Amino acid sequence: MEEISNLMHGFAVALTWKNLLFMFVGILLGVLIGVLPGLGGANGVAILLPLTFTMPPTSAIIMLSCIYWGALFGGAITSILFNIPGEPWSVATTFDGYPMAQKGHAGEALTAAFTSSFVGALVAVVLITFLAPLVAKFALKFGPPEYFAIQLLTFCSFIGMGREPPLKTLAAMMLGFALAAVGLDTVTGTLRMTFGTTHLLQGFDFLVAVIGLFGLGEILITMEEGLSFKGKSAKIDPKIVLRTWAKLPKYWVTSLRSCAIGCWMGITPGGATPASFMSYGMARRFSKTGEKFGDGEIEGVVAPETAAHAAGTSALLPMLTLGIPGSPTAAVLLGGLLIWGLQPGPLLFVEQKEFVWGLIASMYLGNIVGLLIVLTTVPWWAAILRIPFSIIAPVIVVICAIGAYTVHNNMFDVVMMLVFGVVGYLFKKLKYPLAPLVLALVLGDMAETAFRQSMLLSNGSMTIFFSNWLVGSIVTLALVILCYPLFTWFTGRLREKERRATEAR
Repeated sequence: MEEISNLMHGFAVALTWKNLLFMFVGILLGVLIGVLPGLGGANGVAILLPLTFTMPPTSAIIMLSCIYWGALFGGAITSILFNIPGEPWSVATTFDGYPMAQKGHAGEALTAAFTSSFVGALVAVVLITFLAPLVAKFALKFGPPEYFAIQLLTFCSFIGMGREPPLKTLAAMMLGFALAAVGLDTVTGTLRMTFGTTHLLQGFDFLVAVIGLFGLGEILITMEEGLSFKGKSAKIDPKIVLRTWAKLPKYWVTSLRSCAIGCWMGITPGGATPASFMSYGMARRFSKTGEKFGDGEIEGVVAPETAAHAAGTSALLPMLTLGIPGSPTAAVLLGGLLIWGLQPGPLLFVEQKEFVWGLIASMYLGNIVGLLIVLTTVPWWAAILRIPFSIIAPVIVVICAIGAYTVHNNMFDVVMMLVFGVVGYLFKKLKYPLAPLVLALVLGDMAETAFRQSMLLSNGSMTIFFSNWLVGSIVTLALVILCYPLFTWFTGRLREKERRATEAR
């Protein structure tokens, strides 16, 4: 009851006309940031952070958090319409969202993505409201072994639960790990695989790789198939929104599972990107129509979008309760809190009640406002597909180049984007999955650092990954999932042998 009373007081703070205006402006800016590849929620919040220094802390954090919600919503738009992830966590959305748009179901895909995002964020905000003290105690138990165990679980679930051949998935993942290892060794400070060039000191940037692999790779494939000089029909009206909403309840199990994965990965913190990948892999494995995933299944949009929003929102929980940012954007927001003289941690809920509960209330309101804004503008986004490909393709290439350049203001990144574009083209021609490569490129460095820190703590003993019930259970689950394809192969062989024996009789 105390939490509900505090939340009501928070709504009174958030519902002032000034805060509502900041909320609305933040959502619009966030959607724009999400649509532009290469910018990203964290970068957008960082760029706009100085604008909020003259505002009251509550209004400032409401605006910045709403930029984050808008970026989460906006990342799905270019993923579905052009197969270019506006945000890292939108990569998994491209797998089925883009094929749906190609089949003329852009409005349905966008509506499903936005609604699923709303559901995932709402569940995460409820979690923040009522489970903050409990989750804070749980998150305190995480050290390097636990972080590595979570990342191992993500990798293993992609190999064990994916529909692609495990060996192809493993090969793509190994290439991603190799690319992630380029640059400065975070533990010893030595250079690795830089080949004498200063451009590779920071390694390969994830956003540059994603823009090339997905954006340019798709353009090259389409060019090979022949330029289409006719725009695609993208008519949409409120009936499509209502029809999509009528379909979504039958995926309630997928939504609940994705919410659980997202909240877990946000709090631990694993992050929105691995949460979306893991959720997509689990949905594909357990769905009755799993074999159709990748061809335009609405469930393949629901799963990653729900998980990404749940993870992105719940990442704010350890930031507020412990001062441990669960995502890059949360880290930027943490810097803002410190600048405003607020110290995140358990005492924040005691000393700055108005601020904390005003922020939590704004999460509810910002999520609702964000859904309404993106749904009412769906016709605008869907109408983009009416532009002929021969016109839009050069525009996409230019946007990709600008996005790659703005990451570090470096022309080398534009060159690398082109290289990754060719790699993406070859992967698609050879039918190798891109997602494992991207996943390894994102998490490879973090997983390596966590593993090596664990080895330093245990003097090289692998038993540290079974040193307590938490890390032991996560590692065991990861190994079981990794061995699942072998188990299914073995049981398949046994059934085949039994069938042949029966036929021989």
